[in-house]
Amino acid sequence: MSVNEGSLTSTLRTLLFFTALMITLPVGLYFSSKAYIFEGTLGMSDRDSYFYAAIVAVVTVHVVLALFVYVAWNEGSRQV
Repeated sequence: MSVNEGSLTSTLRTLLFFTALMITLPVGLYFSSKAYIFEGTLGMSDRDSYFYAAIVAVVTVHVVLALFVYVAWNEGSRQV
């Protein structure tokens, strides 16, 4: 395996990891925060819990994207 194949494999693995995070984490946090935090613990109405759970999901998407950019930036500077 050459250096280019190793870096390609590493890049693909990183991309797949963050793709899986981008799919599972916001969806999972949306439903779990809606059911357990906002409706269960805080006793919010159904309509309010949808709103706040959506905010949690959007913030999660932004955090995952920021982590991906950080990892990709460091991986790119490491290869040079």
